[in-house]
Amino acid sequence: MTTITRAGESVMTGRALDAFGRHIHYLRVSLTDKCNLRCVYCMPEQMVFRPSEELLTDDELLLVLRAANLLGFDKYRLTGGEPTVRPNLAGIVARIAALPGTREIAMTTNGIRLAQLAGPLKEAGLRRVNVSLDSLDEAKFHRMTRWGHVRDVLAGIEAAEAVGMTPVKINCVVIRGFNEDDIVSLARLTYERDWQVRFLEVMPFADVAEFQQANIVTTREMIERIEAGLGALVELNDGKLDGEAKIYRLPGARGEIGFISPVSAPFCASCNRVRLTADGTLRLCLLKDGELDLKTPVRRGASADDLADLMRQAIWHKPWGHDLAHGVIPLNRIMSEIGG
Repeated sequence: MTTITRAGESVMTGRALDAFGRHIHYLRVSLTDKCNLRCVYCMPEQMVFRPSEELLTDDELLLVLRAANLLGFDKYRLTGGEPTVRPNLAGIVARIAALPGTREIAMTTNGIRLAQLAGPLKEAGLRRVNVSLDSLDEAKFHRMTRWGHVRDVLAGIEAAEAVGMTPVKINCVVIRGFNEDDIVSLARLTYERDWQVRFLEVMPFADVAEFQQANIVTTREMIERIEAGLGALVELNDGKLDGEAKIYRLPGARGEIGFISPVSAPFCASCNRVRLTADGTLRLCLLKDGELDLKTPVRRGASADDLADLMRQAIWHKPWGHDLAHGVIPLNRIMSEIGG
């Protein structure tokens, strides 16, 4: 327990709370900034990645996660870059699963290596995957990812389903001029598959912000395209969010359709997460530049208790939300350097 002062009042807490009373217990963990694709909305093709020595080692990473565990964090999502290019990934998953109170370990991946890794990851303790799939058209997919092939992603999804990492969620970032015409074909997948196909508004970051802002497709337009092609969507969960997504179903469909709308309909009020970057900073808001350096104290010998105190104090200052509507864009990192 640590004493935190709020407006003159001393409060004893073992949980990570922010100044708005939100209980922060979900950590998105970037394992690497590296990726085996070069998606046009994420990074330049000639991206230069950080040297390995600047990233947290396995032991350093687990020390930070033990600190988060002391604060009551119980949900972890592994991200990148592309998390499957991190060496010893199954070993890392197993160590996270062994932390007391771990409720869920999930991963966001481009799916390229998932066919080979799904089995070992499930055995280690990974429970669910979100797989990026921006088009079913091979030419469009290759144009968007620059290096990828749809068949590899679909094979990865099949492998994840086969080992029981369900429900599989499919993430599609919609970019005008690239794949807005593919929304209907992707939504149609839910008729036959138990997938949740989720369409995301692209968010602006740093050096690629101008491209991202110029090519955004709003959730409203996405819904209009689906309904024009497949009929009316039925809203589920009384409109409540499933994580970040508002969920719908096409009549007669097995799966669901979700929309993640950080630009046109921010969901900051329900935010319960912070992010750990691969180089060891705690990022309090995806779309704000404020960060806490944890790598330096780790390499100076800080204990899990020391790190928990630093994290708790930082989380108290987590901002309410982003300021995209006021033209404030995160500038210090692009998405692959933060983690999805």
